Amino acid sequence: MINQEKLVQAFVIALGISESSVVDTLTYESIPQWDSVAHMALVTELEAAFDVMLDTEEILAMSSVAATREILIKHGAEF
Repeated sequence: MINQEKLVQAFVIALGISESSVVDTLTYESIPQWDSVAHMALVTELEAAFDVMLDTEEILAMSSVAATREILIKHGAEF
């Protein structure tokens, strides 16, 4: 699975949304499914999928799909 697919699947699993809903402009709390509890589930999914450990600052900075991708790039993921 390529990294973009892993990213999309993490959002799909954590938020319970469709793949087509996972777009760069999707932001935290812009939909009811992306609340604080789902955000932590997303962190867990991303850490497992990308074998990374996100710190508190990064978790708080995950404000959108695009921002999340940039954080993963800093951890060496290629998109």
